[in-house]
Amino acid sequence: MRLMTKNRKWLLGAAAIAIVGVGVLTRGFWGGGGAVAQAPTERVVTIDVAKAEKKMMPLTVDALGTVTPITSVAIKTRLDTEIVGVHFADGARVKKGDLLFTLDDRMLRAQIAQAEGVVARDKAQLEGAERDIARFTDLVAKSATPVVNLDNAKTQADIFRAAIKADGATLDNLKIQLGFCTIRASIDGRISAAAVKVGNFVRSADLVPLATINQVAPVYVSFPVPQDALPNIRQAVSGETATVDALVPGSGKRAAGQVTMIENAVDTTTGMVMVRATMANTDELLWPGTLVTTKVNIREEEAVTVPSTAMQVSQGGTFVFVIKDGKAAVTNVVLERTVGNTAVLKSGLQGGETVVTDGHLQLRNGSRVQVRVPKAGS
Repeated sequence: MRLMTKNRKWLLGAAAIAIVGVGVLTRGFWGGGGAVAQAPTERVVTIDVAKAEKKMMPLTVDALGTVTPITSVAIKTRLDTEIVGVHFADGARVKKGDLLFTLDDRMLRAQIAQAEGVVARDKAQLEGAERDIARFTDLVAKSATPVVNLDNAKTQADIFRAAIKADGATLDNLKIQLGFCTIRASIDGRISAAAVKVGNFVRSADLVPLATINQVAPVYVSFPVPQDALPNIRQAVSGETATVDALVPGSGKRAAGQVTMIENAVDTTTGMVMVRATMANTDELLWPGTLVTTKVNIREEEAVTVPSTAMQVSQGGTFVFVIKDGKAAVTNVVLERTVGNTAVLKSGLQGGETVVTDGHLQLRNGSRVQVRVPKAGS
């Protein structure tokens, strides 16, 4: 028992000495005075940069618009008759005065011939009545006939004159209706597909038009804008500087025009006001009914700009990292608008500052930075 107790005491003592030695070594390793300890080095972040520039930038308003024809004509018949000719290709471009449809006019021509015969008869009867007036006038002067015969001849002549006038009006009406048998284009534009073919019977009461012509050059582009943009647009319209660019989806092409109308009231339910631009559209790039992206160019004004990639967002608002003395500093800015890949600032920078455009994720306020050297040819 005594031997076991002495061995246990010896083991406990050895263990205590070992713990103290480990503590001393550990302290020497982690402590500031040891030869092994080193001061931590500050991390350097590699970044891309750009300059904040003060330059003239366009003030624009973007909106989604619709192309509408200035004039649209629905072609309908005024007669109940048969189609005997269609003189255009579906979807063709037509000019004012071009012949489009021919209707059956045989019945009208027969009625016109009948009316012309009635007019000729009335004229012959009027000539006979005028001869009677001349004869009775001589006889009354010689007291060879009663005056009543002369009066009756004059009355008969007046009746024939009235008949000629009425029959002439009937003849003119028939000739006008005969003109309705040839339907011509009343405007320049693009015509739709014909709703009828040769042999179809058409009526003036039909609701569906025979075809429709849309004017395509020039055309309107109508689009809504927020009411807070209205003062700037009205000012530009007064100065005739409110130009509009319309981007056609799928083509990448733009059509230019001018703002020509602002609706006389703001929609109280949406806070938007409708604006209309007139586009020359000589190349027919804009097609009626197409949705287009419009950009209203109001004016140009001087502003501080940075690449859009420099803009960062936090709970406190928008900011950029400005490089000064090899360190990144958080600088709060107010974004006014974005034009393409350029951010236009309302406040925060004066121009000429170096801002970070890439490498934000590793940055914090005060981080040391190193500008990445651009590759050859980039």
